[in-house]
Amino acid sequence: MAIDLILKYFPEISEAQKLQFEKLEELYTEWNAKINVISRKDMESLYEKHILHSLGIAKIMEFAPGTKVLDIGTGGGFPGIPLAILFPEVQFTLTDSIGKKITVVNAVAEGIGLKNVTGIHGRAEKLKEKFHFVVSRAVTQMPEFLRWLKGKFEKEQFNPKHNGVLYLKGGDLAEELAGIKCEIFNLKNYFEEEFFDTKKVVYLSKGNFNS
Repeated sequence: MAIDLILKYFPEISEAQKLQFEKLEELYTEWNAKINVISRKDMESLYEKHILHSLGIAKIMEFAPGTKVLDIGTGGGFPGIPLAILFPEVQFTLTDSIGKKITVVNAVAEGIGLKNVTGIHGRAEKLKEKFHFVVSRAVTQMPEFLRWLKGKFEKEQFNPKHNGVLYLKGGDLAEELAGIKCEIFNLKNYFEEEFFDTKKVVYLSKGNFNS
């Protein structure tokens, strides 16, 4: 079963969380037939390429209860929805500039009973709220992405890492990250599937860029 892939790396999840993860396949299959948010071939590997990939952030950072997280360019809800299942006491705001994608996000969140997700149609730069962390999955080049984040961060700190960005990226990042002070975590050190061989989580403390 696809859920076994999640349990392999997150065996401590509760029965309620397990059921939420299980239900994602049915909901995304149903919604993807109406609004294409995941490529057809990727639907076959939903749990590996989307859900577990999103949870790579959780291997780097265990968000404390009360943390506010912004997911920019969430698409169909990644990485926000899997992370929201894993961290039910953390508040997640998922944004996308394409309205029909947010329709899917809100429907999926409601369908599995997530109370800690808010889906917003619009550009992240326009949001007035502040957050402890920003997450995303390769929506654009890092220098451009960082420009969107001005004034987005809370001052208070209560997590294991300083407030900042956790960004899922793949491939050779040397050129893109030149001159940017960050930490790079290789997901192949956490997940053994071949898909993760080139996948990374890039962490930037908000103090290391003009936030």
